[in-house]
Amino acid sequence: MNGLRNSHWRFTGVLIAAAALAAILIGASQVGAGDADRAEPGSTAAASEPAATPEPSLFAGIEQRGAALGSPKAPVTLVEYADLQCRYCAQWARDALPTLVEDYVKSGRLRIVFSGMAFIGPDSDKALRTALAAGREDHLWDVVHGLYTSQGHENSGWVTDELVTELAAGVSELDGEELLATRWERAVTAELERATGAARAAGVNSTPSFQVGPTGGTLTLVQVNSLGPDGIVPAIEAVLFR
Repeated sequence: MNGLRNSHWRFTGVLIAAAALAAILIGASQVGAGDADRAEPGSTAAASEPAATPEPSLFAGIEQRGAALGSPKAPVTLVEYADLQCRYCAQWARDALPTLVEDYVKSGRLRIVFSGMAFIGPDSDKALRTALAAGREDHLWDVVHGLYTSQGHENSGWVTDELVTELAAGVSELDGEELLATRWERAVTAELERATGAARAAGVNSTPSFQVGPTGGTLTLVQVNSLGPDGIVPAIEAVLFR
């Protein structure tokens, strides 16, 4: 698909060369018609406008355990490597995730694991810590999806205490004040560091990136050419019908 490219980052802090960015994610000019959408990814103007609060029914009745969504007995595992400030990650959450949940997760055929990173800036760190803290109560995916759909301009301070409290209020068994406090605990920091190490070990250098494979087996990085379901479904079905 024409016009796709990677969002840019790397662990050493040096920008990935533009040629490496051409294969995965949709260019800003295709995301929207406004001037902000035509700006380069990574710039303040390129970040998504805040969106509506997500429908709470998306994950209703689906098992969540830590960073995992779906049955641990599902034959296929998909790992999503993402930064919660990455607008392409947010687009994938809007365009692809609901279909995967409805068609594969609910039927017990797919388990999705969120592996977060925080390379874009301070709001990335704050958002990821919030999600990981929610994961300790087995509600990471509710908070992740809420943050994606409420995503603001990069490092503009959009991950406010008020936003976290509002998201928590929409999820049973989550307390906003407790979430605000526990996200800075040492255990959450350790989880964040483990996720960063896992991405490095997998050879991930752009977001969103994905690994797919049999649950409990070897996972393989998948190069997607679309942020819709058609970008990842063939890889899932290739494992299902192997």
